[in-house]
Amino acid sequence: MKLLIVNPYYWPAFKRGGPALSLHYLNKAMVKRGAEVSVYTTNVDLADKVPVNQEVDVDGVRVTYFSFRNLSSLIAGLGWQFSRPLSYALKQNIKSFDLVYIATVWSYPAAIAAYYCRKYKKPYIITPRGMLYPETFSSKAWKKWLYYWLILRRDLEGASAIHYTSKDEEEKTHSFLGLINSAVIVPNGIELSEFRDSADKEKLRIRYPHLKDKKIILFLGRLNWKKGLDILIKAYKMLLKNMPEAHLLIVGGDERGYGKRIKSWIRKAGMSYAENGLNNNGGSAQITFTGILTGKDKIEAYTGSDIFVLPSYSENFAMTAVEAMACGLAVVISNKVGIYREIERNNAGIVINTRPEDLYQGMKLLLENPVLRNEFALNGRRLVEEYYDIDNVSGSMMAACQKIIESSDEDNLY
Repeated sequence: MKLLIVNPYYWPAFKRGGPALSLHYLNKAMVKRGAEVSVYTTNVDLADKVPVNQEVDVDGVRVTYFSFRNLSSLIAGLGWQFSRPLSYALKQNIKSFDLVYIATVWSYPAAIAAYYCRKYKKPYIITPRGMLYPETFSSKAWKKWLYYWLILRRDLEGASAIHYTSKDEEEKTHSFLGLINSAVIVPNGIELSEFRDSADKEKLRIRYPHLKDKKIILFLGRLNWKKGLDILIKAYKMLLKNMPEAHLLIVGGDERGYGKRIKSWIRKAGMSYAENGLNNNGGSAQITFTGILTGKDKIEAYTGSDIFVLPSYSENFAMTAVEAMACGLAVVISNKVGIYREIERNNAGIVINTRPEDLYQGMKLLLENPVLRNEFALNGRRLVEEYYDIDNVSGSMMAACQKIIESSDEDNLY
């Protein structure tokens, strides 16, 4: 099976967060199962860090990072990423692949890949990764609808299947856009071996001494409006009135200056924060910003914390919630996170509405009840092992791809 993956950014573009990592996990696992996987992408966030316009081996995956021009921001913050070298490679090579997997929607790489797939009658899958939820259309709505009717609608309708990472995403997106394509539901997965040997719980407190004897609430993700950080700041202020020993740890990279807005909210609420080891007002910090953490440092943040929170307004999957559960951390997530049903069904955490009062109650309940916290942690770990182990996920994805390839071969006989 020869697969071509098209995405505007790729591992190790750390600033792209969970989507970049989850796609690489999947590709590595499919290679391990015998698939030949190539990636056409751009060097977003990787300038001078990767070879450009040439194929390189990344954990067995054949990756080409193409140069690009950022013509316009259009809809996505990355811009449209026009790439003449990528276009040429698609035109020359697309016939040699059995299936094309387009892991994006609002970008030139997606549009040109879908165009050549249709031109050369090559089956392709599109995965919107939460970008087509009804909620996401409310941001830059007129631009998105214009782009949808001019370009994206045709790309979606021409796809052999639409891949969703949760049942929630499939139900909302398919009906919202009136799609009649086949829907493939395969979750993102993680490499459990990375989380099997949990880090020492005290390492986080050694790294940040002011966290000693604190009850640590962890948020880990990109700092943007989707993540519900305004809800979190309000809920945390409410929590401090009853639980002054609680400390909020915010891990993640700033996106388009949103971190400044968050820090402004904190100051207006009369709270203080520490950044790069320094407190903004010289007092005792109640909130700590760490920036991006990766590898062992990220795992130490999970294992050293007491609970994990993700009050997102829109989230198709939530890799960080899965990673937190893999590390044995009880989670509080909103019902706008794609996997909330799975967490509810498996009693693996608390699901809330996107309101500060609800998040406050959820955090307070878990921090005050270690028995309940432990129960959720154990159930969450079992859920990850059963549903989100990348070895199982890759098998499901390859089975879906094989079915599409065989169906396309049959159609081409007539």
